[in-house]
Order: sequence, then C-alpha cells, then structure tokens
Amino acid sequence: MDNATPIRLAALRQTMQQRGIAACLIPSADPHLSEYLPEHWQARTWLSGFTGSAGTLVVTADHAGLWTDSRYFTQATQQLAGSGIELMRQRLAHAPEHLDWLQQHLQPGQTLAVAGDSLALATARQLDGRLQGVGARLRTDLDLPGEIWRDRPALPGNPVVEHPLRYAITSRADKLSRLRTAMRKLGASHHLISSLDDIAWLTNLRGSDVECNPVFLGHLLVQAAGHATLFVGRGKLNDALVVALAADGIRIADYATVTDALGELTAEDSLLFDSGRVVVSVAAAIAPAAKTIQAANPTTLLKSRKSEAELDHIREVMRRDGTALVRAFRRLEERLVAGMSQTELDVDTLLREERAAQADFVGESFATIAGYQANGALPHYRATPEAHSTLKPQGLLLVDSGGQYLGGTTDITRVLALGETTAEQRRDATLTMKGMIALSRARFPRGASGPQLDALARAPLWASGMDYGHGTGHGVGYFLNVHEGPHGIRPPVPGATLVPLEPGMITSIEPGLYKAGRHGIRHENLAVVVEADKTEFGEFYAFETLTLCPFDRRALEPDLLNPEERAWLDDYHATVRAALSPLLEDADLAWLERHCAPL
Repeated sequence: MDNATPIRLAALRQTMQQRGIAACLIPSADPHLSEYLPEHWQARTWLSGFTGSAGTLVVTADHAGLWTDSRYFTQATQQLAGSGIELMRQRLAHAPEHLDWLQQHLQPGQTLAVAGDSLALATARQLDGRLQGVGARLRTDLDLPGEIWRDRPALPGNPVVEHPLRYAITSRADKLSRLRTAMRKLGASHHLISSLDDIAWLTNLRGSDVECNPVFLGHLLVQAAGHATLFVGRGKLNDALVVALAADGIRIADYATVTDALGELTAEDSLLFDSGRVVVSVAAAIAPAAKTIQAANPTTLLKSRKSEAELDHIREVMRRDGTALVRAFRRLEERLVAGMSQTELDVDTLLREERAAQADFVGESFATIAGYQANGALPHYRATPEAHSTLKPQGLLLVDSGGQYLGGTTDITRVLALGETTAEQRRDATLTMKGMIALSRARFPRGASGPQLDALARAPLWASGMDYGHGTGHGVGYFLNVHEGPHGIRPPVPGATLVPLEPGMITSIEPGLYKAGRHGIRHENLAVVVEADKTEFGEFYAFETLTLCPFDRRALEPDLLNPEERAWLDDYHATVRAALSPLLEDADLAWLERHCAPL
C-alpha cells in the first residue's frame, strides 16, 4: 500500500462533499485516450497506489473500488492492501462492472463526476444513459483529483523529431492525400485526430512523451481541401522541422488551442471524428453549427496494413532483435552455470545492453517482464529494486520484452528452463505451445477476424480444463505503439465490431497459462497476415511468423506434441538458425546451434 493513499482519498472525499458530488470516477486515460500515460494524467495511480496500466477507480463517501482484469489481480491485491480500496475483479461471471455498480448504487438526484479530459465521448454517452435510468446525472466539467494533486507533474516537453523517410517509406504528403480521399468519401470537410499513434504515423514524426511509445502529445485538424494544423507544445519542434511541415501543408499551433479551432467551425463545415477516441472536453468545443460525422479514424486502418517495404525493414529488425536475445540468454545461462548470483533485474539489464548494441535501436517498446517461478504467474509483473527474485538453477523464467527500432517494433516472450523442471511445468508449457502452433499454422478465409480464430490457441488448454484471462493477440505498430488497433485476437465480445484480418497486419500470437504461486507460461511471436491461396471457395490467408529466437525446448515435453507440431517447431528453429547464424560467432553461435537442433 502507498501510505499516502488514505490521506489522498480523504482529501478527495472532502472535495466531493464540498461540490455536492456523490461519486467520482477516475479512469486510466488522458486527452488522447492512450493506453500508457504521461505522469501528468496518472491520477488513478496517484490516488490508489495501484500501478497497473489498466484500471478504473470509483470513490464514494463510504466506498472505494478499483476495477481491473485478471492480469493484475495479484498485483492489485498486494498494492491495495490496507488502503481502504476494494479490488473489484473485472470480467468474471456475476461480478458487476463499474458501470453496473454505479447504476446499482447511485440514488435519484445524485451526481457522478468524471474529468472531461479523461473520458471518451462515446463512453460518456453510455454512462450518461445509465445514470439517467436511475435518476442520477453526470458532470464532466470537474477534475476533482486535479484539485487536490498539489505536486502534479507538468506536461512532458520532449522534442518531436522526423522519422527518416528511408524507414517511414511513404511521405506524409502521400499519407495526407490518402486520408483526404477517405474524408471525401465520408463527406467530411475537416477531420480531428486526437490519438497519438495516428498523428505520429500520418505526419512521419516521432517523440518520447509516453514511456516506451515513440509518440508526442498533440491534436491534428485536417482539412479535406486546404491545410492541416498540428496542435503541439511550443518549442517541441525545431525551426527546420516547422519549415518542412509547412512545405507539406501542415501548420503549427499551440497544443491548448485545439478547442479554439473547433469552436471556429461553421455551418458549412462537416467534422469527422471518432467518438471513441476523442474526449468530452475536446468534443464539447465543436461549434454547435458544424455538422459532425462520427466514424473510425481512417488512419487507424491505413497504418495497420504494413507495406512490403515496411515489412522488409521489420524482418531485418527481427534479425537484430533475435541476435540481441540470443546473446543475452547465452550470457545469463553462462552466469548461472558459473554460480554467479543473478536476479530478475539482471535479466532486464542484459536485454537492454544487447539491444542497445544493435543498429537503429531507439529504446524498449515496454517495460521488460522477467518473472521467475511464481512471479511468472503475474502477466504484467515488473521486478523493482525493492521487490524482485533471485534466480536459481531450477524452474522456469518467463521473459516478455521488446524493442523500438527505426525500422519496426518488437514484442517477444520466451520461457527459459533454468535447470530442473517439474512434469507439471513441462506439461503446461507444452499445452500452451500446442495452442501457439495451432494458431500460427492456421489458414482462414478473407473476412475472418481475430475473435473467430482465438479458440484455436485455447483449445489444447480447454481440453485439460485450463484457460488464460487475456487476449491471444494484439496489433503492433511500425516504430510506434506496441499495442495497435483496430484488429486483435481475443474472445468474442457481444456487440463488438469484428475487424477482418488483412494482409500486412501484424499481430502477436501469445497464449499463456498462469498458476498463482507456482509458475506462469507464455509463448509469444509476432506474425504478419499474408495471402495463402485462392480456391473455388474464395481467398484464404495465413500467418508468416516474423519473430526470430529459439524456444527453450528444455521447458517442453516433446512426447505431447504430434508429428505436425514437432515438424512446425523444427522448421521454425531451422528458420531461426539460418537467419541468425550469419550475425553470431563463437559461444553465441554455439548456443544458437544447440537450441535450434531438431527435437
């Protein structure tokens, strides 16, 4: 527990009472509805002490609840202990989600407050409808946590830089032209974009305002016939970059003035925006006379389909990243064999050192997860100097890590056997591997979506009465966010839009299995959707595996794999050996050869 949590909750409740607020909702969000947030908008973390990336805090006069999903149950239990905040487990049968809970507990005439700069317009509409049903109301003009957060961090002021065209491939002028074509088809004269990865992709700019994500704070207003305006913090762009953007028809304005520009729209204007990716406080500034068209940002789909030139860069990045992993894992293995003391923190350091030695490496794509034994059962575990485990020459180490390179973004998980393993551990790792192989080998018709394929990865675990609580795959950006839409591989959700998987889309394939207090398993590769075949029944697609790093076969029970599965694993390792061996020598090459040998 953060010792300050009870004090901060008391201050929030006092402010709520003064303002006549019955409940305050604090989401994990910023004005761009990002997954990972600058410190300025981490109010939920500051108030609760819970540091997981996903969670929603609800505070009333006599109750405080933190809603999060199964990835964080153990972490939240530990961090909320003694805080006065109850863990509310999400996505479990008969467990109310926070909207249901609010609807059940708010009384007629009571008010719920949510900061309008942290709430999507679409979510606000849903929430308002729920509250009206019980006679309560919603206020989004109050930032109650902000009123008591005296030492709130300032907005990040890191510089914005150009993504070199040799890596970006397509000029921003061409990207803007494609966007404007989509705008005209929708009848839009203007288009507002607030999502940071869409802006970075469209403008061929990158930044470092969000940890591990090469994006910068900004809004973009694009005219279908005219210029575009980038609203960004003053001083973040140098003069040369401002001139280059102007040559492509992009003007610069101060970050805070986006609402002024929206207020200047007229009855002749039609504004396109995504109500799920624009916050209430920004949407409220749109001139009432302007017409609105609410639909998905065209850029979200455009950037998800990587070109062949981009994929060539990504394949090269995978060779470099795989080389770094081989060297790091070999060094770790040698240290353990030599009896050197190694911790989960040392694993993080080794990976960072080896990736940093690779050409065009920019940084990590997320904080490394190195979980030994029971810590591996925490899907988003992070070792800290205050709390970490020392490795021993036995059991399993789960390592989930990734890098940001000018030519692409990586994300990979491997489970290493550090010594003797149990039959249960090997069985669990193999059943999870069977699911990964099944999905990696899949052929599927054009139009199929991730939720339609998700069960392929779960079936071997289901057959043994086991499952995992996270999605099986997420999209990955191109030197952008490690989690990218619009596609994903996850269990079907009633009413959710099914986004077809299309050639050029990159997705992770990462089934897992987690046994609290014992061990965790996750195998993860990145793969790209490719054309496979055309038959009398139509076009069929498949996955090309991109990630290049051996699996630790010592963690597996080969007898549980059928001949087709053994052949896939042997073929994968042959591909890894052929791709990486020219980049390795001596002990590193010997390690690769040993770990890529056929079963």
